[in-house]
Amino acid sequence: MISLSVLSVFVPTFLLVSLTPGMCMTLAMVLGMTQGVRRTLWMMVGELVGVGLVAVAAGAGVATLMLSQPALFAVFKWLGGAYLAYLGVMMWRSRGRMAIPDNLESQGCAGRRELAMQGFVTAVANPKGWAFFVALLPPFLDASRPLAAQLGALVSIILTIEFVALLAYATGGQTLRHLLGQADKVRLLNRLAGTLMIGVGVWLILG
Repeated sequence: MISLSVLSVFVPTFLLVSLTPGMCMTLAMVLGMTQGVRRTLWMMVGELVGVGLVAVAAGAGVATLMLSQPALFAVFKWLGGAYLAYLGVMMWRSRGRMAIPDNLESQGCAGRRELAMQGFVTAVANPKGWAFFVALLPPFLDASRPLAAQLGALVSIILTIEFVALLAYATGGQTLRHLLGQADKVRLLNRLAGTLMIGVGVWLILG
């Protein structure tokens, strides 16, 4: 279905791209810090659905049409970015469901749907993500072979690589929480997580 020569270039390329710090990876680290890896898995579900949607659209040529509608992206970017920035401000002030509670034994109660939606919006509302897939994915598709089978195989590889990268960043965030987990450093940890979340929101708006 997919030749080994193609995979030998495709896998390292997307592995490098996924491991590079970006909006989704930063979000995974922040949530790993404040919610723990297990709850961050819900954000990953939403993010992977979004990435899969963008990748399929890019492979099918739909992304070219989407990129020609800047007003549509502007709505996603501003609403999604403003919401993430708001959550960051609440974290910075040690308030809201996303912040680390004063009692470190308790866990924030961000909802699964809320976490999944954060991941989905961050993935889909990023024009750079669409442009990236438009530029990189089509060259790996062989016009002489069935498109659907190739696209399904490549997207599956992308999502697997993306999940591993998200898990690594979330684990790093949780480790940082443990290192700074003393009760007297909760405010500092919330402010660090909040600043990163605000950065993701601004990044999304300006992206």
